[in-house]
Amino acid sequence: MKTVLEKDNAYVWHPFTQAANAPAPLEVVGAEGPYLELADGTRILDVISSWWTNLHGHSHPAIAKAIGEQAAKLDHVIFAGCTHPLAVEVAERIVELTPEGLDRVFYSDNGSTSVEVGLKMAFQYWQNVGNPEKQEFVSFEHAYHGDTIGAMSVGDPSEFVAPFRPLLFDVHHIPTPDRETSDEECLQKLKKLLQKRSSKIAAMIVEPMVQGAGGMRIQSPEFLMNVAALCQAHNVLLIADEVMTGFGRTGKMFASEHAGISPDILCIAKGLTGGVVPLAATIATEKIFQAFWSSETRRAFLHGHSFTANPITCAAALASLELIESNDILSQVATISEVYKERLPKLATHPRVEEVRWLGCIGVVELKPATETSGYYDTAGIQLKEEFLKNGILIRPLGNVVYTLPPYITPPEELHRVFDLLEEFLGNPAK
Repeated sequence: MKTVLEKDNAYVWHPFTQAANAPAPLEVVGAEGPYLELADGTRILDVISSWWTNLHGHSHPAIAKAIGEQAAKLDHVIFAGCTHPLAVEVAERIVELTPEGLDRVFYSDNGSTSVEVGLKMAFQYWQNVGNPEKQEFVSFEHAYHGDTIGAMSVGDPSEFVAPFRPLLFDVHHIPTPDRETSDEECLQKLKKLLQKRSSKIAAMIVEPMVQGAGGMRIQSPEFLMNVAALCQAHNVLLIADEVMTGFGRTGKMFASEHAGISPDILCIAKGLTGGVVPLAATIATEKIFQAFWSSETRRAFLHGHSFTANPITCAAALASLELIESNDILSQVATISEVYKERLPKLATHPRVEEVRWLGCIGVVELKPATETSGYYDTAGIQLKEEFLKNGILIRPLGNVVYTLPPYITPPEELHRVFDLLEEFLGNPAK
């Protein structure tokens, strides 16, 4: 009789994994709160919210109950030509929560798809309003917007997408602020591009405040505000990819709020259901929606998915949205941020640390890379992951960038344990 891991090795293809040399996957059989339970009974602290999705803790009884009750009542129905109460209620709640002016909710099923929908909306919008020449897109270097073809196109042209470059459309990539490049330098390059090409550019897509997979790079509110102002001044739509940053991750309900901006299109997923089941949405302004309103079918947004607005996922989303309201998640995030405020400045002085940064529940320790080009493949991340796992903590460093992004209910003492272990791993600076 083959074990689960033996069958996994024989039949399963895991994401972002080189099967030839990857360690055996963790056999997870249960989860509760911020913890995962392995087949051997080991309890693992999930400080990355299982790929940045989980908000309220695993197996939350309110969400589990909502899913079960809905599955017994209405499991699925085609959403083209049909509707159901939960889809309407979730849409209403999303409009209430998101920045002012975002009034129309288009459902899909994951973050990449929500971005793909946003790009297609922006592209067709200009055709529908009589500006078909506006076909180009702008994004930032180091961006990550997903793994479908359009989402990869507007992402950073890194090694991840190298095999697919012949399939991607051209995009203008603007430098993002970092230790070497100032906000003003980036803004000037964006301004020059928009002055020259705005008549051809349909939209710019940004990850507001934090670039996730690109290294958890944190921007200033002023920078985001100026980016939005430039797009508005040059008649270019702004798409905010809040798949990772939405629902409180940065200390605001949506990261766009830090800069007081309201994008033309907003993409959400991950935390929409509390990180329990797949559901995504792309929210647009009424102005964009009206550009598709016509007696001509060809002007409609002819896009959809089999499981658009699935009732079970909508039930999970509604339960999560109610928890967001009743649990005051922004206070929970502030408690996590206080731990970062206490621990990260001390780590910043360590000779093996390049920089520390934090925003909301996102805490980052960027180690000095082994080489100038090691980046995502830096061995420090691999070593740290193994060491933390031995101590019952699940992390997934981005090369030399170590981050925590835990469920909001994670006890502060558990986060302190994470940083105690990191300090131990880095060693005494005096040695």
